Amino acid sequence: MCQATVYLNGEVIMRDVLMVEPVPEGIRLIALFEPVQVVPATIRQIDLMKHRVILESQPESPQLFERNGETAGGAPV
Repeated sequence: MCQATVYLNGEVIMRDVLMVEPVPEGIRLIALFEPVQVVPATIRQIDLMKHRVILESQPESPQLFERNGETAGGAPV
């Protein structure tokens, strides 16, 4: 399989990512066996040889968002 590791500002935030999708809120990350995350960031680089996706935080929103019906913006729904 061709999974990637996603980095945000130099730190690993998700491994074994299968899909990276830009959405209005930032970047949606989908991996096996993990909740979908929407990261308020932009793509800085994708290295297909090393299976890495490098993201950069958007200045106004440095938090991670989970989109699994339980949390959004780090706060319980």
